[in-house]
Amino acid sequence: MGNVNVRFNNKDYILSCEEGQEKNLTELANHLDQKFQELKKSLGNLGENKLLLIIAIQMADNYFDLLKKVTNKKSDFEKLSLKFKELRSLAINYKDEKEIEIAKLKEELNDFKIIIEKNKSSYEEILEKTTKSIEKFIESVEDDNKKNIQ
Repeated sequence: MGNVNVRFNNKDYILSCEEGQEKNLTELANHLDQKFQELKKSLGNLGENKLLLIIAIQMADNYFDLLKKVTNKKSDFEKLSLKFKELRSLAINYKDEKEIEIAKLKEELNDFKIIIEKNKSSYEEILEKTTKSIEKFIESVEDDNKKNIQ
């Protein structure tokens, strides 16, 4: 246990605290003395006990205001956390759906490539047949022209 000498209302007091808490206890006692002196200055000397009671009530009021704010912030944070989880879930679902859609599009693209290759082969066959047919026609016309010339 550590001992701390604090000054309150122009009187010295020795207070005990756990080791390592001396600085904290001194700061708290100084804060309380400051509040006491401010209240004494504004209200007059109503007596130490009454001034301490008023300070205690003010500090309790501040505590409950802070507690309410912390509780509200905690509630807001929990709501925000739920919204974030919901948004994350939606994003993951969207990503999964898009991956499925991409896979389907890749499959369709491959199907189109196959169709294009088939059509290319078919086009080449038709082109080859047409070319041969035109060549035959030209040969036929040339033969006819040769016969007509002779």
